[in-house]
Amino acid sequence: MGPSVAPAAFADTTVQVPVADLNALRPVTDAVRKTRKYSQIVASVREIGMVEPLVIAPDRKAKGKYLVLDGHLRLEVLKELGETDAVCLVATDDEAYTYNNRINRLAIIQEHRMILRAIERGVSEDRLAAALNVKLDHIRRKRRLLDGICPDAASLLEDRHISINTFDTLKKMGPERQVEAAELMIAMNKFSISYARTLLAGTPDAQLAPGRRRAKPRGVTDEQLVLMQRESANLDREFRLIEESYGPDHLDLVLAKGYVGRLVGNDRVARYLEQHHQDILAELLQIRE
Repeated sequence: MGPSVAPAAFADTTVQVPVADLNALRPVTDAVRKTRKYSQIVASVREIGMVEPLVIAPDRKAKGKYLVLDGHLRLEVLKELGETDAVCLVATDDEAYTYNNRINRLAIIQEHRMILRAIERGVSEDRLAAALNVKLDHIRRKRRLLDGICPDAASLLEDRHISINTFDTLKKMGPERQVEAAELMIAMNKFSISYARTLLAGTPDAQLAPGRRRAKPRGVTDEQLVLMQRESANLDREFRLIEESYGPDHLDLVLAKGYVGRLVGNDRVARYLEQHHQDILAELLQIRE
């Protein structure tokens, strides 16, 4: 018998739901309505309509009604603008884990794709900038975000919150090094421009983007730069080895922890250890915790 397939947390397609049937989990206060973020959403919806759907779940206490899990401000804006329907994504699982851990603000690559979709629909860059209350250059930089980024690296980073400047640094690397850098950033959970520059500094010229030569950091000799590149390569190799063994090692630790828990949970064993090996018992109890 094959492994069971976990049910999808969301429906496959969006649906139109009457605004009157949507209930917010928390109210939008007057103070929130006066914020810059709220004004941006108002301008965006007025100019280009709803781009990101509301995330909703059926209200178990009211038939035909829905709870808004994500998009409270957008719902309030729709009401303010007199809209009668909203584009929604229906969650089949309304547990807190789902919308706290899977529904987040748009990652920068998702913003890039949203801008491209709006432009394809005939919305000008000027209009987008006005709708989002940002400078025109900001829109243009996000539109060109993935120019020079290889598809594999973009796929790895598509749901990560990364600055434009970090992507600009990645563009100075060749495709294979971009993927390596993306994997290291994910493994270290570090996506800052300073970390990206560190990875760039440890990149050999052969792995840079065509036509680029890395600027030597100030105060660093050629010998130190070669040593830095060698250490970076060693770190990459060590990372691969750790990555390969992490799964089996983690499973072994889980099994060992379970065994230790059962062992010290035995009254006779615990009593013997307490009488004769208190130091060992203390360590085993720490492992169990």
